[in-house]
Amino acid sequence: MRLLIAMDSFKGSLDAVAACRAVARGVEAACPTACCDIAPMADGGEGTLDVLLASVGGRRCSAMVHDPLMRSIRAQYGLLGVSDAEDAQDTELALHADGSRGVGNMGGDEGCATAAEPGRVAVVEMARASGLHYVDEHTRDPLHASTFGTGELIRHALDDGARTIIVTLGGSATNDGGAGIAQALGARLLDANGRDLEPGGAALARLDHIDTARMDPRLADTVIRIATDVTNPLTGPTGASAVFGPQKGATPSMVRQLDDALGRFAQVVERDLGRSVAAVPGAGAGGGTGAGLLAFTNATVEPGIQLVATASRLANRAGTADVCITGEGRIDGQTAYGKTPAGVARIVKQANPRIVVVALAGAVARGVAAVPQTAVESPDTAGDIDSLVTGTGVPDGADRSVSADLYACGIDAAFPIIREPQSLADACRETADNLAATAANVARLLVAVAGADR
Repeated sequence: MRLLIAMDSFKGSLDAVAACRAVARGVEAACPTACCDIAPMADGGEGTLDVLLASVGGRRCSAMVHDPLMRSIRAQYGLLGVSDAEDAQDTELALHADGSRGVGNMGGDEGCATAAEPGRVAVVEMARASGLHYVDEHTRDPLHASTFGTGELIRHALDDGARTIIVTLGGSATNDGGAGIAQALGARLLDANGRDLEPGGAALARLDHIDTARMDPRLADTVIRIATDVTNPLTGPTGASAVFGPQKGATPSMVRQLDDALGRFAQVVERDLGRSVAAVPGAGAGGGTGAGLLAFTNATVEPGIQLVATASRLANRAGTADVCITGEGRIDGQTAYGKTPAGVARIVKQANPRIVVVALAGAVARGVAAVPQTAVESPDTAGDIDSLVTGTGVPDGADRSVSADLYACGIDAAFPIIREPQSLADACRETADNLAATAANVARLLVAVAGADR
């Protein structure tokens, strides 16, 4: 039996590589003759940098930048081990033409700007500089948090010769529409008196005009690939502020304030830069950072899972597999909308319609079932801003008791890995063992079914 193991991380417990190894350990314990092919996955959120370095190879770099509250920190970014001028038959990411992954110093943590290599592909993970983990419940400040540090990482990548930069959006503490990134790269966001706006999304309500005369000229020849797992627009009931603002500390009144400010930002961008970004799917990702990158750079938005799957040649590897095991921390009504398990299932089923896809998760919402569902509310049909902030609407990220039919995405079965009632702390501590035990049971079942069929 040949298994393709394509797990995402279990946040707070295991990274994607460790999750894959735990599943492989369980499978091999139950079926020693099984052949396990490990392909760590990510969907554009936190952990994507590590997965891309593991898949493609490259060098981990670090630089002094600013966190969401403009405090100095050291943050990492990556240079993939290939140049975008090199051609590879099986991937849109530039792998070496001979099919190797050119693994460099993946474990290092070094500044890389001393050896610029033109044409390199860089990975900037937004959470590394602008992440929610830099603030706590007392210091969260969605009105003033800035993406400036992410812009600084992009500038460092440019210094290293990168002319394709993958920017992964997810896990941010910000809601500034990517304004901080633009400012770090040389744009001036000015009020009616010609003064530069202070950091944060709230200030955008006073935006009068944009001056790009000092923008880094290298951006004109640089491709920005936005990797995200959401398709939310910039504003409105399914926009950045309404859906993601509360988890960053935004109160109902802040949500309205930030939504209005991002609306003003979009209006001035369209007038001064000639780009309409508010309604683009994915513009609301990263607190509206998708919109900012679309406005100020040569950016395109793409599903993070597709980008990572391409880098790891997931479709090719699925062609010779009998079973694919995928999963992440939770499977619920949002899984079908760009999350790793659904994305993996679609890709491997297209490559190999006979492959069996099993999803494992710390929790599987009770609404996920292969039965006719009613009252399903897609992200495009949620209520208005007022209903969302007063609790009468259902935000896009909420846990619905009735979810979309996950199995239509290609997943054949989904299992929670928790084996007994336990605290969240215990569940996190035992994630690897729980994954291995559940994977072992899945393997035993598959072997038994295969034997019965013969």
